[in-house]
Amino acid sequence: MKATQRLHDLGQSLWLDNITRGLLTKGTLRRYITELSVTGLTSNPTIYDRAIKNTEFYNDAIHQKAREGKSGDALFFELALEDLTRAADLLRPIADATGGVDGWVSLEVSPLLAYDTAGSIKEATRLHSRAKRPNLFIKIPGTPEGLPAIEETIFKGVPVNVTLLFSREQYIAAAEAYMRGIERRIEAALDPEVGSVASLFISRWDKAVMGKVPEELQNRLGIAIAQRTYKAYQDLLASPRWRKLAEAGAQPQRLLWASTGTKDPKTSDVLYIEALAAPGTINTIPEETLLAFADHGKVNDVLPIDGGDAEEILAGFAKVGVEDAALAAQLQREGAQSFGKSWSELMDSIASKSNGLGKASQIGGKK
Repeated sequence: MKATQRLHDLGQSLWLDNITRGLLTKGTLRRYITELSVTGLTSNPTIYDRAIKNTEFYNDAIHQKAREGKSGDALFFELALEDLTRAADLLRPIADATGGVDGWVSLEVSPLLAYDTAGSIKEATRLHSRAKRPNLFIKIPGTPEGLPAIEETIFKGVPVNVTLLFSREQYIAAAEAYMRGIERRIEAALDPEVGSVASLFISRWDKAVMGKVPEELQNRLGIAIAQRTYKAYQDLLASPRWRKLAEAGAQPQRLLWASTGTKDPKTSDVLYIEALAAPGTINTIPEETLLAFADHGKVNDVLPIDGGDAEEILAGFAKVGVEDAALAAQLQREGAQSFGKSWSELMDSIASKSNGLGKASQIGGKK
């Protein structure tokens, strides 16, 4: 039995952290679903920038849409919705079989809205309405300005993947925004079953302190943060507030491990997959890491619900000057900036391909 199947049987969902049109047209995503226990998919601006810049799968579509007068973000969202609605349809049987627990895809609002509450609400609602797929999440960053957008969007019945979370405290704030949205739906006599996940980024912690801490602490910070957050997740699910919502029919906002590709070439390429095995959670995995885990990964111990040795490890980091609360805020800011940069590059890639393909067509037409 493959390690991916073992994780699935343990109760952890494996979602692919990648999307290209080639994954869909060549049947690769379907094969990952059937052979590697993949039950969901996520996307972000960086993934799409690479897909459009480095492949030819989008050339014809970009050319056609450019000829129709489309450009920039309008053109991009048409491309993305074409891909993600197709992926959502492929995963729909899983969503139906699991009662909406699994089988999701994710589309992110423009990163330029990371600090724009009203803009995030408007775009999240618009994109979900355009997609017309019940198993499509809209990704909204868990920034201070994103939190009220998450609450309002959940209240409107739009499923949300809260992205760019880096700490227990940021996770709790996102979970409370989700619960407020559900509580408001119950008060308004609306269906409380609105899907959501909370995405905690892991490997960026270790990249941030790489070479700055003693050897014995290398590649341990992200896992310790995950352990601490997993305890908070379990505590929340056991709380009277959540039990009341569950009794009314609400689904848990599942905790998702994001950024789980190993950044340190000197350590295991499946470090975070093996370390973060935990029932009831999701691990969204880069394609290269997924294939590596299927090839040589192992399923060992599961995360302890009491946080294990997280606080001891984090105390060790504090002793060498790593203040996790400040670093979490920094990582969230840098994450938003990074996605913003990718978005700008994505718009440049689309414009470049639109112009280049248009010129090639004109030259071809003159021959």
